[in-house]
Amino acid sequence: MVLLLLLCNVTLTKVAMDQHRSHNPNSSYQNRLSAYKRDRDESRRNPCGSKHSRPNHHPYKSGPTPRQNPPSSQGLSTRRELYERDFPVYKQPVEVGCFSLDSERRFFNDSRQMRYYVEPDRNPNFDLRDGYKDRFIKRDDSVKEKLDHILRWILANRSKLSSRGATASPRALDVDIVTWRGHLTKLLTSPYETREGWLLAVTRFRGTLYISEVETEAARRDRENREERHEEMMYWGYKFEQYTCADNTHSVPDPGGVVNTNEAFCTVVQTRLADHRLLFSGEVDCRDKDPNAPAPPACYIELKTSAEICTPKQRSNFHRFKLLKWWAQSFLPGVPRVVAGFRDHEGVVVTVDTFPISKMSHLIKNEHNCWKPTVCMNFCCDFLSFVKRIATEDNPSVVYLFSWEPHRDVTYSVHRDSQYSFLPHWYVEKMTSS
Repeated sequence: MVLLLLLCNVTLTKVAMDQHRSHNPNSSYQNRLSAYKRDRDESRRNPCGSKHSRPNHHPYKSGPTPRQNPPSSQGLSTRRELYERDFPVYKQPVEVGCFSLDSERRFFNDSRQMRYYVEPDRNPNFDLRDGYKDRFIKRDDSVKEKLDHILRWILANRSKLSSRGATASPRALDVDIVTWRGHLTKLLTSPYETREGWLLAVTRFRGTLYISEVETEAARRDRENREERHEEMMYWGYKFEQYTCADNTHSVPDPGGVVNTNEAFCTVVQTRLADHRLLFSGEVDCRDKDPNAPAPPACYIELKTSAEICTPKQRSNFHRFKLLKWWAQSFLPGVPRVVAGFRDHEGVVVTVDTFPISKMSHLIKNEHNCWKPTVCMNFCCDFLSFVKRIATEDNPSVVYLFSWEPHRDVTYSVHRDSQYSFLPHWYVEKMTSS
């Protein structure tokens, strides 16, 4: 009897210690750090301009599937040193379709909202403030559309995505993951993000994982308390698009028209990151109007505005922070270039410059402790593997909520029939009945 009591006591003590470790936010990182110390020591720690961190040599590299972080049931670290490995396999993105959203945010399974780039003068002096007070219709960003538009596109294009397996296969789509490009962009930049966290809801339905963003409390507060100057500067980006885009190949831009941010043209692409087959959609600003331009997505152009660069410090910050987000956003769908309008403090575009995505890593090579494309892609790949291991129950009413804050591990919680559910009934019913 005494021996039995002693054994019980030892067992309870071990359980208590295990529970303590599972709630320790540093434990999962320490476990992975020790497991990866040997790999990290063996890996080549290259500067940012070296060939292993420059996707311009092999922008969509093929090769062996990279090593992945060992499984952890508690969390996933975003520590950069864990992801300094060879650039993972990323197949050339292929556009499988597109859709448009009109001035009232209605969905159309076509390219009616496509716009065409008209190259401006090098020093155009565009006034980005023009029309903000009287010719601006702003989309209600308190309305959360989740994945609804992508799901409508899927239903209209099922034949392009049907599983190639037997007819009795539970997998309805021949992809592993469906999401927005913007959600993947946040994953790519997470190892270098120091201010904004995120929440990603994941549901497994008929063999495919759907990933939809949930607004964090911090993001909600920022949205509800934006200053007027911030609201106007957000408008400036859309106004720059109006100055440089035409409705068709034979027309010219109309900067005197209304800026309506409900309108959008979106590409839908398929690709593969390591063993993750991805289907995602992202908004496209415009395309090259040259009839001999390559097929989408290689003809697409991303338009941006940024403060003019006057000092070495400003240039360094531009390379280290802004270029990271520009690269991640465009590299994922295979958009080859960003055209940027650099504006003064009053919102006047003083210069326009073009940044090929394949050359961005060259621009940052002299920056100390800069971002590395390989770290971004490896973290995204490992996160998707982590999600696959965790989100195992195939049920449209079950949501696995993945949460991350800067300097913390990614953690998750499970929710059933909750406010986080995001697959609409009309989608579930049509996918189940067919």
